[in-house]
Amino acid sequence: MSRRIHLAAHFPGVNNTTVWTDPTAGSQIDFSSFEYFARNAERGLFDYLFLAEGLRLREHRGRIHDLDVLGRPNTLAILAALAGVTENIGLVGTLSTTFNEPYELARQLATLDHLSNGRAGWNAVTSSDAFHGANFRRGGFLDHGDRYRRAAEFAGLSKRLWSSWREDAIIADAETGEFLRRDAVEQVVHTSDLFDIDARFDVPRSPQNRPLIVQAGDSADGRDFATAHADVIFSLHTEFEDAQEFYRDVKGRLAAVGRQEDDLKILPAASFVLGDTLEEARERSREIALAQVRPETAITYLEQVWNRDFSGYDPDGPLPDVDPDTGSESAQGFANRHAAVRSRIAKLREVAETEKLSIRDLIIRLTANHTFVGTPGQVAADIDRYVQERATDGFTVVGHLTPHGLDEFTDRVIPLLQERGTYRESYEEGATLRETLGVAGEPVAI
Repeated sequence: MSRRIHLAAHFPGVNNTTVWTDPTAGSQIDFSSFEYFARNAERGLFDYLFLAEGLRLREHRGRIHDLDVLGRPNTLAILAALAGVTENIGLVGTLSTTFNEPYELARQLATLDHLSNGRAGWNAVTSSDAFHGANFRRGGFLDHGDRYRRAAEFAGLSKRLWSSWREDAIIADAETGEFLRRDAVEQVVHTSDLFDIDARFDVPRSPQNRPLIVQAGDSADGRDFATAHADVIFSLHTEFEDAQEFYRDVKGRLAAVGRQEDDLKILPAASFVLGDTLEEARERSREIALAQVRPETAITYLEQVWNRDFSGYDPDGPLPDVDPDTGSESAQGFANRHAAVRSRIAKLREVAETEKLSIRDLIIRLTANHTFVGTPGQVAADIDRYVQERATDGFTVVGHLTPHGLDEFTDRVIPLLQERGTYRESYEEGATLRETLGVAGEPVAI
């Protein structure tokens, strides 16, 4: 029996995926853009819409980064508005476990789940750097282990809060005057060095018991977090054999926590470029990549890795033959960073030398190397192969235009996937997001 393909639709606009200079590009903040994108994704029968979020405009050398000039509107507000103009598609937003608090975020997500009739999802991410932390009272830097410890405790508490209402908690008997059962809501008490909670949750159990949880970490800690808490992994593993290895590793961890293979979906980010012929698609891919990685963008990328001024370097020339500025190795945390930066630069040099790439071509290779390039038929066949041969459960599709990034994919690829019998013909009426994805059986708390 063929495996079902699952697709998420990524709204672009916070990185160099988006070509904002294209004459057909629209606003990245007007609600009309979000509405158009959501309706188009729903027309394409995508499982869910996915919004990224940043907590601060990126800066480089004291100036606002060119790619973020149009801002980063609040994710929950957008998703709540989209709940009113869509009917079936899931609504998933990125929200930090580092700079939020479990009780407040849990109630916001539970509210969204009620407003959308069970279509809410949370992409739980960690934020490690003091640059973002400067906007928050706690501020500061969390090392890798501590941020994942906080994320795991955050997710576990959120699940406890979401499941603290009995499913039959509300009686609403007008004759007896009894609204809630006496034991309807559990008192959630938790004290640790990270969080303190002593309360009865104030939002009833939502339509899908709890919002969907998506996770994007790739480290050992990130994979363990996903195994215990996530319904979906948003991965970066798109090379076929690498994706198969990641699939085997993560899915192989599930049995130890009492979960099955299909309880966790893996949907890596995937970009695409279509053409009537393979040659045309490749030509378009090159043109789009050059627009995504302009000369100044390529230099900025290197400066952020090397921590040096490379404004005098030719983006069409070779990599700089200088060492990075990693700061004092004696300072706390800098020794590890020093080694990590040098290792990363060594890998960049290896790729550039092996493939004879200029600075700009190297950055295109790293950040704008489109996942699927070809005719609609070729792209549909490739996507189907990944799913049937267990490299992924589907993809998070990333277009390069706002808000029209999915138009071609929806019109030209989706029908071919349907012809293969591996993609839905319609949504199931009244299905929650967890039911649409086929992960409805996971426990609501651990």
